[in-house]
Amino acid sequence: MATVQDIRRRIRSVGNTRKITRAMELVAAAKLRRAEARIESMRPYADRMLELMSGTARASASVRGLPLLQRHEQENAVAVVPLTGDRGLAGAFNSQILRRALALERELRGEGKEVRWVGVGRKGVGSLRFRHFELSGEYTGFTDQPTYFDAQAIAHRVAELYTNGEVDRVVVIYNQFESALTQRVTVQEILPLSQDLLETDEEERQEDASRGDFIFEPEPEQILERLLPVYVETELYRALLESAASEHGARMTAMRNASKNAGELIDSLTLAMNRARQAEITQEILEVVAGADALTN
Repeated sequence: MATVQDIRRRIRSVGNTRKITRAMELVAAAKLRRAEARIESMRPYADRMLELMSGTARASASVRGLPLLQRHEQENAVAVVPLTGDRGLAGAFNSQILRRALALERELRGEGKEVRWVGVGRKGVGSLRFRHFELSGEYTGFTDQPTYFDAQAIAHRVAELYTNGEVDRVVVIYNQFESALTQRVTVQEILPLSQDLLETDEEERQEDASRGDFIFEPEPEQILERLLPVYVETELYRALLESAASEHGARMTAMRNASKNAGELIDSLTLAMNRARQAEITQEILEVVAGADALTN
């Protein structure tokens, strides 16, 4: 049976751990608020980008020659881009992404397709290397606070793989942020771009006609050719922001649960310490009584 001193030392240890988890919870909560604000400020930009692409496509004579819109005749290779974090202590944030990515890899290989990996985040890169997968690209050190330049670097790499014919499709797997308690694993195909993105309904066509004709310089096809890579960068940036917010939310929740569990453990240890101390006091009283009886006899 543990002594009072042993239990007291363990209570101090658990108490120190609770201070750390509480501090990490507060830091994650502050970062989560900033991440949510970044997502909100980014959405109008993404909507405006799609609107600009649609307007330029309507003025183009043809968009079939654009590389990012061309679907390859036969799908032989697929690039999988799992967005994980650089750190752990975030509950199931990293593990559920890796599980989904590996399940997709088995599914694609079962169909006879090659899988090319582009790792994002130290946890994902480390796990893929541990499984001896060859990486066509790896990007780490920014997942909790991604910038547009980080998304741009990833977008350039996957676009290069696609336009060079090394892969026929690019799929991104990330945690979509819904709340601090809920992060939904999302599988999004970002290449090839669907021509449905450039289509508009009749109401929008009439609205454009009422505004009059626009003069494009350079030609609409050249403008659209420049806008399409920017759209891919924007989609990846949005996914990185969603993943960052999900990571902070998952870490905040995990640390809150850890602090709660530490408090419950301290209560349990305190009760055990009181019982041990009471047992020691009782034992000392019995020894005193026994000694007194021995002296009187």
